[in-house]
Amino acid sequence: MIFSIVIPTYNEEEYLPILLDSIKEQDFDDYEVIVADANSTDKTKEIAESYGCIVVEGGMPAVGRNNGAKAAKGDILIFLDSDLKLTEDYLRDVLYEFQMERLGIAITQMKPLSNKVEDKLFHEFANYFMISVENIKPHGAGCYGIIAKRSLHEKCNGFDESLTFGEDTDYIERLAKIERFKVLRNAKIGVSTRRLEEEGIVTLIQQYGKSTVNDFLGKRTDASELNYNFGHSTETLSKSKLSRLERGTERINELKGTYDESLQKINRTRQRINTNKKKRDKKVVFYCACGEGMGHAIRTGVIVDKIKEKYDVYIFSSDRAYEYLNSKFDNVYEIGGFNTVYINNKVNNLRTLSNAIKRNPTNMKVGYEKLYKKARELKPDVIVTDFEIYATMVSKLLSIPLISLDNIHMITQTKIDYPKKHYAEMIKAKGVIKTYVVKPKVHILTSFFYPKVRPRKNAVIYPPIIREDILKLEPSEDDHIIVYQTSKESVKLVNKLKSLKNEKFIVYGFNKNEVDENLTYKEFNEDVFYDDLASSKAVICNGGFTFISEAICLKKPIYSVPAIGNFEQTLNGFYVRKLGYGEYHEVMSPQKVKAFLNRLPTYKEKLSRVKKTNNEGIVQELIYRIEKYSR
Repeated sequence: MIFSIVIPTYNEEEYLPILLDSIKEQDFDDYEVIVADANSTDKTKEIAESYGCIVVEGGMPAVGRNNGAKAAKGDILIFLDSDLKLTEDYLRDVLYEFQMERLGIAITQMKPLSNKVEDKLFHEFANYFMISVENIKPHGAGCYGIIAKRSLHEKCNGFDESLTFGEDTDYIERLAKIERFKVLRNAKIGVSTRRLEEEGIVTLIQQYGKSTVNDFLGKRTDASELNYNFGHSTETLSKSKLSRLERGTERINELKGTYDESLQKINRTRQRINTNKKKRDKKVVFYCACGEGMGHAIRTGVIVDKIKEKYDVYIFSSDRAYEYLNSKFDNVYEIGGFNTVYINNKVNNLRTLSNAIKRNPTNMKVGYEKLYKKARELKPDVIVTDFEIYATMVSKLLSIPLISLDNIHMITQTKIDYPKKHYAEMIKAKGVIKTYVVKPKVHILTSFFYPKVRPRKNAVIYPPIIREDILKLEPSEDDHIIVYQTSKESVKLVNKLKSLKNEKFIVYGFNKNEVDENLTYKEFNEDVFYDDLASSKAVICNGGFTFISEAICLKKPIYSVPAIGNFEQTLNGFYVRKLGYGEYHEVMSPQKVKAFLNRLPTYKEKLSRVKKTNNEGIVQELIYRIEKYSR
């Protein structure tokens, strides 16, 4: 079990159902809910039991949380106050960021369950403060979603039950000394403003301000100093509830007169939508893949093979990617595309632009005929794009939800590291990337390196998508080295390897079968290629993401020579070197290759630590997003 959600309660019959309903509504089910009740005199305990919660004996908040944790079976504990409400995807967001950031203890930001400007400002300030001091003084403004590894909780003996106030901040500070702490950026939790209403914002600021100052001074604050009480009398809650009901009744009466008319309009709209959209057993997914190189096609093939039984999938691509996908699947359509022109392993921007201009009229026509018209005909529920430019256009024209799934948007969505002398190339790459995929619902990123996602970016990162046949391979080690080149202009680079006469090189990418001294050229055949790759002692390549990812999967040291001017390849090569999986050079020389081969044991040791992954996580993420955005 992943999560154990622990909720201490005392007389919470009004608020607890709101929280429990929000938990049930999560698109996530690997959790248990434990309510630690402090002998409530209302129906709190009965409500918890009716929702299927585990009920244990509670007490003051620290006691209740510790008792709940003792009964927990989940690997991760989530401590919640009873007057909260989970936002959509809260549990998924918590799990993703908690694991990706390799945290031991975390808290979530607050979102007030109120439309008042002063409430929003107060909570935004609290969020800002917690984030600003997270690396100086780990801090929690109340128990509004504290997440901790259960093993770490037990190691630190849980909450300090001797404290009557600030036990949550004390808990965070102690655990943060042992494992990494963070205020989660994506997961936010709905917070009741009842304390603001009952005690006033000035009182709360004074209470939490004093306790925070004491925390920074190393002093603990007693509840008696702040006139703070755990729990709320049923009398106060009843009056508050009655007042809200009275105000709400007047509003309901105003709306009642127009309700029937509004309902009729909604029903007419629904009927029109249902008439326009044919009834079907499966949702229709358009999957659009960039035609340049083979990486996009290979990725698309893996994903489509996983989702084709669940959805009616239609594939659109160009050039070699189209040919590859058309050989494997039904409903594959050829559309226009653009290709980068390389001369002597260097991007030629002028020729690339010239070819794009020449081909653009034809591309637009073919793109329109195949993609736009098919979208009008089949009314897809969602479009998935792996860096295919026309998908965005059709998505915007026909208001079809767009999902981006690729590795290239690591450049725009994350805080990448890169060689600073390539800054101009990075800026150019960002500009191009942003024109290809415009404002999708989400960026699903696939990568062998894991920088942080930039603030306010809706993106998630998963391990590389690897062909199933590669995942099944058992690596071995013969004497040969694989040379994989994606551009025929790389012939001069490959010929340099002839001088290393004691080494055997198997070369792919030139579409020929030929032996030239110590170079054995082979036409691409998947089965033969798999065997050669699995049994190689190292690989030499440009900076193609898919091939590098497969080499890492098979734990093969990498010598990367990115195409000059291709920032994505430069980035991949740079991270190969940074992670210790091999070397990245801007030019190939026999001397450097020889030195690389002498260092293979060092790179193999680093690669031996790489955990083997599969494609299930990213497939489930895509399915989840298709279901979410196509509702």
